[in-house]
Amino acid sequence: MSVLIFIDINDEGSVKKTSFEVLTYGAKLARQLGVPAEGVVLAPVKEDLPALGKYGVQKIYQVQHEALAHFDAQVYTSAIAQVAEKTGATVLVFSNNTDGKALAPRLSARLKAGLVSGAVALPDTGDAFTVKKSVFSGKAFADIKITTPIKIITLNPNSFSIEVGEGTAETASVEVTLDAPKVKILNVNRQSSEVPLAEAELVVSGGRGMKGPENWGILEDLAKALNAALACSRPVADAHWRPHNEHVGQTGGAIAPNLYLAVGISGAIQHLAGVNRSKVIVVVNKDPEAPFFKAADYGIVGDLFEVVPKLTEAVKQLKG
Repeated sequence: MSVLIFIDINDEGSVKKTSFEVLTYGAKLARQLGVPAEGVVLAPVKEDLPALGKYGVQKIYQVQHEALAHFDAQVYTSAIAQVAEKTGATVLVFSNNTDGKALAPRLSARLKAGLVSGAVALPDTGDAFTVKKSVFSGKAFADIKITTPIKIITLNPNSFSIEVGEGTAETASVEVTLDAPKVKILNVNRQSSEVPLAEAELVVSGGRGMKGPENWGILEDLAKALNAALACSRPVADAHWRPHNEHVGQTGGAIAPNLYLAVGISGAIQHLAGVNRSKVIVVVNKDPEAPFFKAADYGIVGDLFEVVPKLTEAVKQLKG
């Protein structure tokens, strides 16, 4: 018996921030259950894997296979299932990000395991195994009981604090049998930014109130001063003012930064669904009746073209 934690790796071979969260979560869950905390890595990685022991994981299984060169949900599912079966894992933990959402349901079907997606807290393992998760786009919570022998949890990003301690993880190689991917990748076009949106703790986002792509410079200056990522609402992406990878909302990316600064965004329910897990929401809008103010922790009613440069200057002065 063990808790098996999926360690997600980005295209550059580095561990994603969300993986540090699930490592901390999985290690705490393992201590709660009185079983070992173990990790699994599939992608090529340049990180010092034993050093991940400081997040609480005791052993890391590394799978090396040519079929794992690029992320393929079916191939990755097969590899993780084989590792879980060989190691006797009874709980599997993933981040509720793009990769986790692709892998967890497939593993649930393959391992006949109960699945709770979008967990926000450690399970209650007293009389049963009950997991708290967010529902209705973060508007409410539900307690879900898992009764199957094998259990799978995906953790909502930025819902569990990363804890760093001391320790070194043991590493071991695992042999698996994999078929060639059914999908052949012909070309890869990567969207790059100074701060990856999915992992950003601070996000500056703009909407139609920006009036055009030519005005985005003031948001870029503010984001640079804050060391924040840039985002936008759907109408902005649809109008090609900004690239679609910056679109956040129900039909775009769902994010949960510590600070979400919305500039010139009215706050339609579809947009709120993708950002309402943010720890702090600040809204700048000239319309005092904008729906976003009802969801905001702080709001500024004013002309964004006057407010944003003043915010940028204030941040620069504060940082010296």
